[in-house]
Amino acid sequence: MITLIDFSYNRSSLLKMFLKIKKIPKVYWSSEKTYNFKPRFSTLFFCCFGLMLFGLGEGLLIVSFTGASPWSVLAQGISLNVNLSIGMITFLISISVLILWIPLGQKPGMATILNALIIALMIDLCIKFVSTPSSYYNQLILAIVSVVTVGIGGGIYLVSNLGAGPRDGLMVGLQEKTNLPIALVRATLEISVVSVGWYLGGTVGIGTLLFAFGIGPCVALGLYLVNKIFN
Repeated sequence: MITLIDFSYNRSSLLKMFLKIKKIPKVYWSSEKTYNFKPRFSTLFFCCFGLMLFGLGEGLLIVSFTGASPWSVLAQGISLNVNLSIGMITFLISISVLILWIPLGQKPGMATILNALIIALMIDLCIKFVSTPSSYYNQLILAIVSVVTVGIGGGIYLVSNLGAGPRDGLMVGLQEKTNLPIALVRATLEISVVSVGWYLGGTVGIGTLLFAFGIGPCVALGLYLVNKIFN
């Protein structure tokens, strides 16, 4: 009984620790400055590795066939109300988010560029080589795995401190302005985005909801694990 109580207590403490994370941790392979186009090999390696996991997770969500990510739902919803393609709207959303970086004091870096290239490549590879599970139960499992993978990958590449992608940079900027936990900031951002997209007519699936509610805690978990392992 004591062992079970201790295990439950430790699990609860772990949950509270990573859900309360407010800052991107620094480890020995983190870049000293964001605007760094000549990083150490270890910094670049972990940055690319994290982005590969991030892209893999995004691809797995698509393959799971349980619903698109919140930002894709937003793009779809907007496309139903204006005469532009989803691809063009996705591009315009990214530009708009980058503009929001200015008042938040966020700056682009090498990872901002690598984010677009590596994630797109990993999504294509995932769609090509990973098949959709035949049963809905396995599709749900794949969707859950995808969210966790995106979160951990996001945590790894953010710790490299070489910049962030549009959405992650917005998350970091809002966290710094509000001083709220990263998990809460990201979850609020994703839920707000999917709500607007759904209101505009975008299609929401169970995978969309898993991503919207789960990505914040999963990114925080990724940051916690990196800090725990490398510090």
